[in-house]
Amino acid sequence: MSNLQPLIVYSSGPAPNPYKVAFVLEELGLPWKFESIPMSDLKKEPYTNLNPNGRVPTLADPNKDIIIWESGAIVDYLIEEYDQDAKLHYTTLKEKNATRSWQYFQVSGQGPYFGQLGWFEQHHAEKIPSAIERYTNEVKRVIDVVDGHLAKNGTDFLVGDKVTYADLMLIPYFKAVGKGSLMAKDVDTSQWVHYTAWMKRLHDRPAVAKVAKTYDDIWEQILAGQEADKNKD
Repeated sequence: MSNLQPLIVYSSGPAPNPYKVAFVLEELGLPWKFESIPMSDLKKEPYTNLNPNGRVPTLADPNKDIIIWESGAIVDYLIEEYDQDAKLHYTTLKEKNATRSWQYFQVSGQGPYFGQLGWFEQHHAEKIPSAIERYTNEVKRVIDVVDGHLAKNGTDFLVGDKVTYADLMLIPYFKAVGKGSLMAKDVDTSQWVHYTAWMKRLHDRPAVAKVAKTYDDIWEQILAGQEADKNKD
């Protein structure tokens, strides 16, 4: 695919959602790059001309002259247009729809709840313990769903023993929680042994490791800044 122009993923700082797209792009071996937009510019033109919702990610594919927004829609597009060898998806009816189920679990059952925890822990004007408790419990529940599924089925990945786009889409938000992370710092995720082994299995993949390094570097800068601010107080 060396004749392709790089696909552009619009991102903003440490936002997890663009990394779902980045993991898929890297695994497919496609040329791509981030275009970072300041958070203050997301809700106004010219960015809203690309994405009327004013959020990230947005994908610009100059090879097809198309703009797509919403991470789930972007991943669907990439699989349909560029995964002709079915590297990251199944073509059989049962497995294809099982993968799609996990994709929708991510966009409806992981991302929103983890995002709300991030908001109430990091950004809300006042600490609301009941809200933090609610969304921390949701983090635990979502991890438990994945852990229980892997344990019950005895597979390496969510759908059989083949990595799919659904596995990749779950990585960014999971990376942001647990001890040493930005959110739910009191939650020891190692207690979910099947989940922990699955995350390691994913990170052992060269494409995942490459993108994860960029993601980790951003979070480390943020955590270091928070620690520095704390020491000033």
